[in-house]
Amino acid sequence: MSNIPPTRAAALAHLEAFAPRMGRLYAAGRNTDPGPGQRQDVSELSAHIRHRLITEEEVVRLALAHHGAEAAEKFIQEVFWRSYWKGFLELRPSMWRHFESKVAADQARLATDALLRGRHEMAMMGLTGIECFNAWVHELKETGYLHNHVRMWFAGIWIFTLKLPWALGADFFLHHLKDADPASNTLSWRWVAGIQTPGKHYVVRPENIERYTNDRFNPEGELDVCCEPLNEPPPPPPGSLPPADAARGRVALLLHSDDVTFWPERCEVVALAGLSVARPCADGAANFAEAALEDGLAMAEARLGTPAARLTPGSLAAWAMAQDVDAIVTPWAPVGWVADALAVAASGVPLLRARRAWDSTCWPLARAGFFPFKDKIPTILQELSIAPDALPLFGR
Repeated sequence: MSNIPPTRAAALAHLEAFAPRMGRLYAAGRNTDPGPGQRQDVSELSAHIRHRLITEEEVVRLALAHHGAEAAEKFIQEVFWRSYWKGFLELRPSMWRHFESKVAADQARLATDALLRGRHEMAMMGLTGIECFNAWVHELKETGYLHNHVRMWFAGIWIFTLKLPWALGADFFLHHLKDADPASNTLSWRWVAGIQTPGKHYVVRPENIERYTNDRFNPEGELDVCCEPLNEPPPPPPGSLPPADAARGRVALLLHSDDVTFWPERCEVVALAGLSVARPCADGAANFAEAALEDGLAMAEARLGTPAARLTPGSLAAWAMAQDVDAIVTPWAPVGWVADALAVAASGVPLLRARRAWDSTCWPLARAGFFPFKDKIPTILQELSIAPDALPLFGR
């Protein structure tokens, strides 16, 4: 992975440099992974977008400005996948609880099943006998990144060839990825397994790996290509998106790693804090999230002219009580560990959750599969005043 520092300035500079490739070059090359240090047709900015050092809207606007709607259509659709997954989970929060319970149950199995534990440990160490998989394990651990196509191959091999529990694989990704996202990661693993879209799983084929790694790997004869999808309950029906809170007057702003550049509208911000939420993960993932929050706080401090407090969930209530403000405002934390920590920490605290217009527009539309959502992209762009003149070129 390109060593792009976890700052907004570095992300914007890299984004501008990548902008000329957001059109037809991206569409032609996005599925090919030539390997670490060789990638030109993917931005490698997923972690920066994940923590919103840069936003989905900024990325889409830049793609349209450089290429127009027709040439940038594939790139823009891929940006919207992120919002689709977040919306899908936001409308079905029980799926996150199910995932957490499944990880706990699978980890309990490891404690009693020595054969499963041994196969799991060998996979996590990259000692499986499958060269490409082993290489990806080491790349993931060393860089905190994998190409998106590789993530699909990795998950398919983990589930169908190595016969390991899918939730443990998803948890392995969450532990190491710098762009670890509860929605995109969990639901993508479910899709590969054939339980997100019931009966439709992702079969990893050796010739596909050979072609799209530029002949670096060819696991011919090493993969299970006759596998069947897993048999687990399908996603529950969608609920409603909870309303965001409206904030006015004098407020204190609480930033967290899900959105480090948020600034509330129609408010007078008079105090600032950053909330650090610890979770079990590799140093690379933890350090990236913490550095992104630090950069967001530094920008907010410069705007406000006063230093930020650094909080843990246990210190939030006391800080909130000490602020002479009308409310504490925080950017909306989507379903996941940050939202879980906020829910516990904010008990008895007048905490208002504000949501970006992008999320409020996209998330309620994630009620079924991606393709019905994709058809609504022109409407989304119109409602957000991003590309009203380009609408006829989308969804052809």
